Amino acid sequence: MSTILIKNATIINEGGKRTGSVLIKDDLIEKVIYDDTLPQADEVIDATGKLLIPGAIDDQVHFREPGLTHKADMQSESRAAIAGGITSFMEMPNTTPQAVTQEVLEDKYKLAAAKSSANYSFYIGATNDNIDELLKTDPKKVCGIKIFMGSSTGNMLVDNESILDRIFAESPVLIATHCEDEATIRENTTIYKNKFGEDLPFKYHPVIRSAEACYKSSKKAADLARKHNARLHILHLSTEKELELLDNNLPLEQKKITGEVCVHHLWFSEKDYDQYGSRIKWNPAIKSTNDRDALRAGLNSGKLDVVATDHAPHTKEEKQNKYFKAPSGGPLVQHALVAMLEMAKQGIFTYELVVEKMCHAPATLYQIEKRGYIREGYKADLVLIDTDYPSEVNSENILYKCGWSPFEGTIFSHAITHTFINGQLAYREGKIKESIRGERLTFDR
Repeated sequence: MSTILIKNATIINEGGKRTGSVLIKDDLIEKVIYDDTLPQADEVIDATGKLLIPGAIDDQVHFREPGLTHKADMQSESRAAIAGGITSFMEMPNTTPQAVTQEVLEDKYKLAAAKSSANYSFYIGATNDNIDELLKTDPKKVCGIKIFMGSSTGNMLVDNESILDRIFAESPVLIATHCEDEATIRENTTIYKNKFGEDLPFKYHPVIRSAEACYKSSKKAADLARKHNARLHILHLSTEKELELLDNNLPLEQKKITGEVCVHHLWFSEKDYDQYGSRIKWNPAIKSTNDRDALRAGLNSGKLDVVATDHAPHTKEEKQNKYFKAPSGGPLVQHALVAMLEMAKQGIFTYELVVEKMCHAPATLYQIEKRGYIREGYKADLVLIDTDYPSEVNSENILYKCGWSPFEGTIFSHAITHTFINGQLAYREGKIKESIRGERLTFDR
């Protein structure tokens, strides 16, 4: 049995900040210590002056495997994730083949078991004709069902009204949705393509994929959830108006309709399109400064529940196309946590809130077993952070397979120095332990 002692850290956990130590024994947190009685251990890490937090849990990533591995793969992106302090991820079904059957879903789990450095779960994807496969989903072994109620990469749009009704009525697991109204987007696309042709400036992306398109689709999902008392999680909310659709004034575990916000919607605004162009072209679109500020306020007030990345890499060559051919999405897992910590330094959030929304809330919302908190008996997924280690994001230190980041040139003041996966030191000061493999997430449902 191996033991590691992390001593004298500033522990950010469950709304508090205290100096303490953590003893890891094999894959579990053996003791959380808030006095000077430190036990013996095989390895001791002095974390004086550093933050110790639970590993972040990202409930929305696209790691592109199988089938799209010229963009990314499970090995490359899971390594980038652990370098960024994300110890567990939930990956989307719009791969090739699409994960819309139990057989293909299990094939992805086998791939992850062989290749992923981080812990993992995979959504099964809904289509207009796979309701029988969805109903076979095991709530204890699969994070949820993903419905594209708006088309994005992979074109998995579900628009059959009777099928949507059945999924919301009968789903055995949480339903996660991408919400953008297709008819509104098509109409806006026609208007602006007629006006600009192929040379449409990227700043019109939030006009085409508008706030109205988002709200109309999100409201439809919320109405279906309330009609059937379903468990709905609306992904990557991007507008102020959508916040009114969420359950408020309830503890997270009692909410039936919850909302996720992504780091790029909290960091960027429409004012950034002229500078960044396709590098910040996501679906849903990054919108107005007012929307961004409302999302920040919604996170602070508790209206919004989870912060994630929607990590969705494309190659540099793909992103260099003009507007209509440049795909939507970008890589984020390596820099999401440090970006949130930077906003905390700016006074927008607190460290405690960042940990709540990136570590605790995903674990609670998805009912993940024994992760997301620094508690005795929980899995030792832990992250150490240096709060005064300025470093610039550049091509030399980017770990994404696609080799670029929307944050290139940004200097972050915080740095991830150590990441533990199930008690193993997986990442240390820029170096990744090659042999580390994550585990399949399980759910207390």
